[in-house]
Order: sequence, then structure tokens, then C-alpha cells
Amino acid sequence: MQLGLNLGYWGAGNDADNLELARDADALGYSVAWVAEAYGSDAPTVLAWVGAQTTSIDLGSAIFQIPGRTPANCAMTAATLDTLSGGRFRLGLGVSGPQVSEGWHGVRFDKPLARTREYADIVRMALRRERVRYEGQHYVLPLPDGPGKALQLTVHPVREHIPMYLAAVGPKNLELSGELFDGWLAIFYSPDHAKESLSSIAAGRAKVGKTLEGYDVVPTMPLVVGADPRACADPVRWYAALYVGGMGSREKNFYNQLAVRMGYEQAAGQIQDRYLDRDYQGAADAVPYEFLDATSLLGSKERIAEKMQVLAASGVTTLTVSPFGATQQDKRAALRTAVEALELAGVGD
Repeated sequence: MQLGLNLGYWGAGNDADNLELARDADALGYSVAWVAEAYGSDAPTVLAWVGAQTTSIDLGSAIFQIPGRTPANCAMTAATLDTLSGGRFRLGLGVSGPQVSEGWHGVRFDKPLARTREYADIVRMALRRERVRYEGQHYVLPLPDGPGKALQLTVHPVREHIPMYLAAVGPKNLELSGELFDGWLAIFYSPDHAKESLSSIAAGRAKVGKTLEGYDVVPTMPLVVGADPRACADPVRWYAALYVGGMGSREKNFYNQLAVRMGYEQAAGQIQDRYLDRDYQGAADAVPYEFLDATSLLGSKERIAEKMQVLAASGVTTLTVSPFGATQQDKRAALRTAVEALELAGVGD
């Protein structure tokens, strides 16, 4: 199992601190630094900035939003980042959610599975430097009734194959991830519930004659180091409440549905009710400690090492951490603690 770092979003006054964390992770031997986007900072600009100031750590998008770019533009960006970084780019994709897709990008959130399949097909075709011709339900290239012609990507990526990941939550999307992608970007990953998710991925792999061998399972987990695990959980409550309560509408919140499938139906309902009523403190208070402990790395180095052993046994291959701390020094220290815990656990590559 390798370590990754999730840098989240930029542009909120945290740029210098995030860059410092990326440099630390590079020096500590972390395998990849992931960058997110929603409707603020965009991921590729940040990845180029980080890539220019690091030497060996891979650079991953977690995620590029599928409704935010045409597939051809996505392939251009991936090829450019891979070239600029000397072959260090990993392409993570996701459909986002209805509110962002339709409210920010103006793209209907319809048939996300079919759209993702076509999108991935075109991106791979372009990265193989084939002339892009495609007739799908969502994408037709070139358009049949105009002057457009099939074009070929002019940039040569450093590698013949840029790894592609899918951020997936539901069973059908997980199956698609196994079928078409090289890895899974997971959120609220719990070893106790991993078997069901990995079974869906394995079913997708079987469709194309593959197994889970070589497939990258990449959960992002909050990391808080301290003597008392319950106290360590408190900073994570706001993050969990935002996703379970506020990332989507009452009718369609994928993270809320995930919490329900994990057995937290009553708590998920309370968190959402309070969050949508703008009782953010109440929503945070309603997040069960058991949920936070199951989906985070909390406590001492020894306790974190024990959790890493469980995670590796459950199928995790790249454990991505999101360090929480009162100060920047706390976050930097947490990155070092994770490396020491991995060595103590004896499950590192």
C-alpha cells in the first residue's frame, strides 16, 4: 500500500500552505498528490503549479468534472500535464452532481453512466492519438452537418497510457469503474463495507476479462493525530456534515445515500435535515463518532498503523490522506506520522 495526499481546493488563502504540504509529501516519498475542483479553483492549473515545484510525486485530478470539459478538451489537458510533468499525471474523472452540473456548467444531469462511458471512450481514443470519430448518444464527433473534420491530438504524452480513475459511490458506477478505468477514487471508505463495493468493481473487471490485480483502490481519508481518538474526530465532523448533509438536494445526495447503505439511515436523515435548515452546528453534532472513526485515521501513530493494516487487508492500494490540524505545523507533522505509521504497520510497498 502506498500513500497519497489530497490537497483539496485552492484559492481560499490556503495556496502557500497547500504547496508546502505537496513539497513535504514529495520529499517524504508519497506516491501522488490529488487536487479537487468544484466551482472555485480548477484542478489542472493547480496541478501544473504543483508539478513545477515538485520532482517525483505523481499529480492526480480528483476530480476533473465531466460536465465541465468536452472529452477532447479533457484529453488535451491530460496530455499537456503528462508532458509538462515528465509522465507524472493521473486522470481522475467524475460526473459531479446535479446541482453543480446543471447550475454551474449548464449540462443536464441525465444518464450519467452512459455519459461517463462515452466520455471515457473519447478521451482514451484521443490519448491514443487516433483521429477522433465517435457516434454516441451524448457525443458525436465530428458533427455530421457542418464543416468539422476528425482531428488527431498533436501533443505526444510521455507515456503510452495515462492512468484513468473514476470517482464512484453507487454500485452501477463502481461496476463501470472496474470495467473502463484503472482505479477507483473513494470517499467515506470503510473496511467493514468494502467487500460490497469491491464486488461491484470486480464484476466490471470480469466483463472485460480482468481481475482486481493491478487495479488501484484509492480512498481519501481525513487524518488527525492525537492522543484521544474522539477528540481527533471533532474537526472531521464539519467535513462529514457538509457531504452527507449538503452536497446535493434532499432528493439526490449520493453521499447521504452512501451513509444510509452503511447503516446510518437515521443519522443521515438528521444530518441532512439540520444542514438544509442551515443548522450547521447541529448537523455536525449529529454525525456519529462510529461513522467518523470508520472512515478516518484518528488517534496515535500506533492506532493509525493498526487501521492501515486493516485498510490494506480490505483491498486499499493507495491510501490518500487529508491532514487536519489546528496549525500548518500540525498538518505537516501528520504527514510525517502517516509515513511512520505505514512503516510500523508493515504494509507499505
